[in-house]
Amino acid sequence: MPRHLILALLCLLSLAGVARAAEIDSMTHTDMLAAARGTEVRWHMWGGGDQINAWVDTYVAAEVGKRFGIKLVRVPMDASVFVNKLLTEKAAGKGTGTMDLLWINGENFKNARQAGLLFGPFLDRMPNFKAYYDPEASRFDFGFPVDGFEAPYGRAQFVFEYDSAKIKNPPRSFAELKAWILANPGRFTYPQPPDFTGSAFVRQVFYATTGGHSQYMQGLDPAVYAANAPKTWAWLNEAAPALWRQGKTYPKDAAALDTLFARGEIDMSMSYHPAHAQMKILEKTYPDTVRTFVMQEGTISNTHFTAVPFNAPNKAGAMVVADFLMSPEAQLSKYLPANWGDLPALDMKRLPADMAAAFAAVDLGAATLPADALAAAAVPEIPSEYLELLEKDWESNVLDR
Repeated sequence: MPRHLILALLCLLSLAGVARAAEIDSMTHTDMLAAARGTEVRWHMWGGGDQINAWVDTYVAAEVGKRFGIKLVRVPMDASVFVNKLLTEKAAGKGTGTMDLLWINGENFKNARQAGLLFGPFLDRMPNFKAYYDPEASRFDFGFPVDGFEAPYGRAQFVFEYDSAKIKNPPRSFAELKAWILANPGRFTYPQPPDFTGSAFVRQVFYATTGGHSQYMQGLDPAVYAANAPKTWAWLNEAAPALWRQGKTYPKDAAALDTLFARGEIDMSMSYHPAHAQMKILEKTYPDTVRTFVMQEGTISNTHFTAVPFNAPNKAGAMVVADFLMSPEAQLSKYLPANWGDLPALDMKRLPADMAAAFAAVDLGAATLPADALAAAAVPEIPSEYLELLEKDWESNVLDR
């Protein structure tokens, strides 16, 4: 083909790409619904929760197929992996990728946002967000501004789990927890950071041993971290010899911790999902006597989100699915312990009376703390810069000490 024709073709393709980008940016939700019908949405998300996967593969896939004509494909992949994949694609100039929707939050969102890996802002075009959500409640993700590049999907809160048939009075503070660990050698452990649950446990200890969360909310202060972090390492190292396997090794992730607890090898467990214990009781993995508790120092909570990659091939379909996930119907289905038990991200005060009543009527089970008890103990997540430092330094100050 003559050179001038090739240049002309490249110019036309480039203009077409600009037009498509402009078209997406100006789409209303009605436009998105029309563009999404008959398409496929590939949702990349953590795949380590069987019940979560089942809820996505059955309820969500069926509903978006029926309502919007979308074929939903769940792709299991850790967030750090898909962020690295997007970084590679960005560096290679790959304008069209293979991921449409992401389940993301925390340091992965911050890193993706700062590297220009996300499409948006798009949140202001989501009807369910405008109708049922408090914008203030989802302004930040681990202290980093969302700026409309993420859609709230659910909420989580850290709890401890114990078998009430074995422990009559569980610890109520981290001082009591350490005393219990030392008095019951081999019966407690936590997953190894950067596992999400293990990392959250270390952050809980960091808050409890250094005077609470408020001093960290303005972003990373290296001097404050340097002064405070040794107090956390001291607490963890003093407890370590009495941990499961003398603290010489740790469960690799939350699933491994669940297995130890279910087998009775340890007497206490933990989860960043308040209904996790009830979910395990329902599936007959945990005994009916398992209960949950939180510490008097507070329990960290966060909102998790969905986002759209910069090079998603089906941005319209991804936004339709993200909006559906925010709907009261989807949030209610997700809230049922038999489905997942994930805390709703929406603002209950904005719901119609019948829907608010439906949420209030959900039986969370005996193992799940009431919503008001969780709300009273909730403290915000630490900014992600602290999280990254704690995960990195735990290895040298605790694991390899």
